[in-house]
Amino acid sequence: MKLSSCVFLFAAGSLAFAQGPVKVTKASAPVKALIFEADIPALLDEVWAAFTTNDGLSTWLTPNATVELKKGGDWLAHFPGGGSGGGTILSYRPKEEIVMSAMAPPQFPHVREERTTAAWQFRAVAPKTTRVVLTQTGWKPGDEWDKAYEYLADGNKQLLETLQQRFVTGPIDWAKVFGPQPK
Repeated sequence: MKLSSCVFLFAAGSLAFAQGPVKVTKASAPVKALIFEADIPALLDEVWAAFTTNDGLSTWLTPNATVELKKGGDWLAHFPGGGSGGGTILSYRPKEEIVMSAMAPPQFPHVREERTTAAWQFRAVAPKTTRVVLTQTGWKPGDEWDKAYEYLADGNKQLLETLQQRFVTGPIDWAKVFGPQPK
């Protein structure tokens, strides 16, 4: 009875939208969360490498992305112009899960400082398809938190769409996107 009540509360407190390549669920109960689910057209090993290595992350997130795959390590996007995004790795299980303390964009300074928790799960669902699920929790009450929640509902959807596209069309040519960068 207890389990079915939790499932009912979750279903009653959720709104799923954008049923394209990335499914997004806004959950308000029992815990406020953003849940993203995407099937990536690649082997689990390939998706894991694209997510957990400097070279792999730089093929789809941003040039010069850095990953230090260890507890307390960085998972960072270094954007041209000096901005950064990402977080600090709290834990990981190889080829299964990465949990990080995630930074919000700079326009949400309190959320960025206090952070949310982003749990990324990876699972092979077919020979050449990997399901990636992001569950982002730790949301607090307040106007800035609500605005960050809405912003990241779209932003993290775009993030997973970019990861999908990387395996459909290949690595991003950053020189075409940003122009030649000084070394």
